[in-house]
Amino acid sequence: MGEPVISPGNMQQNTVKASASVSRKPRRGSNWKQYMWGYLFLVPAIAIFIVFLWVPIIKGMVYSFYNIDFVKGNTFVGFDNYVKVFHNPDVLLSVRNTLYYMLLCLVIGFWVPIAASIAISELRWFQGFARIAAYLPFVVPGVVLYGMWRWMYDPVGPINALLGWFGADPVSFISDGRWSMVSIVFMETWQQFGSAMLIYLAGVLSIPRDWYEAAEIDGAGVWARIKYITLPSMRNLIVLMLILQLIGTSQAYQSQLALLDGGPNKATLTYALLTVKYAFTQLDYGAGTALGVLMFIVLSVLGVLQYKLNKEEY
Repeated sequence: MGEPVISPGNMQQNTVKASASVSRKPRRGSNWKQYMWGYLFLVPAIAIFIVFLWVPIIKGMVYSFYNIDFVKGNTFVGFDNYVKVFHNPDVLLSVRNTLYYMLLCLVIGFWVPIAASIAISELRWFQGFARIAAYLPFVVPGVVLYGMWRWMYDPVGPINALLGWFGADPVSFISDGRWSMVSIVFMETWQQFGSAMLIYLAGVLSIPRDWYEAAEIDGAGVWARIKYITLPSMRNLIVLMLILQLIGTSQAYQSQLALLDGGPNKATLTYALLTVKYAFTQLDYGAGTALGVLMFIVLSVLGVLQYKLNKEEY
C-alpha cells in the first residue's frame, strides 16, 4: 500500500482544528459537576470542624469580655477579666512552670522516640514485637496509669526500693517540689513515646535502602549511617514533631491535675491547669476564657513565625 499524500492544505486544516480544540474553554460548572460528590462528602467533616472548634473559639473570645452568670445573666465588663488575671501572681508562676515543663519534655522525652525508632529499624529479628512492646504503654487507661505511677513513686515503692538497693536515700518524687515536675515528665515519656516512635519509624523506613547499602559498601558503620543518612533525611519530620510537642506541652494539665492537683506548693501548677481551675473550680468563666484567649494568641503567633521560617519547605 502506498503512503497517504499530505498536502499543505490538509496540514493547515488539521492545524486549525487542533488549535481550536486546545483553545476551547471548559464549560462553566463542569468542575463542580465532576467533583460534586467529593464536596458533599466533605460537608460533614467541615461542619463538625466549625461547630466543635471554631464556634467555641469565637464564643470564648466573646465571653472573655463578660462576667458569666447562669442565674442573673451575662454582664459586659470589657477588659476587667484580663486585668484580673494579669494581677494574679499565680499567672506568672504558672507560665514559669509551663516553660519549665516544656523544657523538661524536650530534654528528657523528645529524643526518646527518635532513638527508639532508629534502634528498632536496625533490628534484624523481632522488629514487630519491639514495635508492639513500645506502643503498649500508650494504650494504658489514665486511671490505671496514674495509680500505677503513684505506687511506683511512693517512698516505699519499687523505684525507691531499687535506689535503696544501690545504697541511695529514698526520694520524695511527688511530695518534693524539686522532683514533682520531673516525675511527671518521666511518667508521660514512658506512656507517650510509643505513638511518636511509630511516626518516626515510618520516616526511617521510608528512606531508600540503597543509601544504606551503598554506605555499608563504603565501610560506614552504624553511627555513621545514622549521622549522615538517617538524621538528615528525617530533619523535616523532627522539626514538625518538635512544633507539635511544644504546642501539646504548652496545654498540658491532665497529669498535673490527676497526680498532684498543681502541688506541692503550686510546683506543678501549669497555665492550662490554672485556666481549668478558674473555670471549673472558682466558676469564673470570664477569667478562664481570658486566659484561654491569651494562650490562643501566643500559639497563633508562634505558628505564624514557624510557617514564615519554614515557608520554603511547604
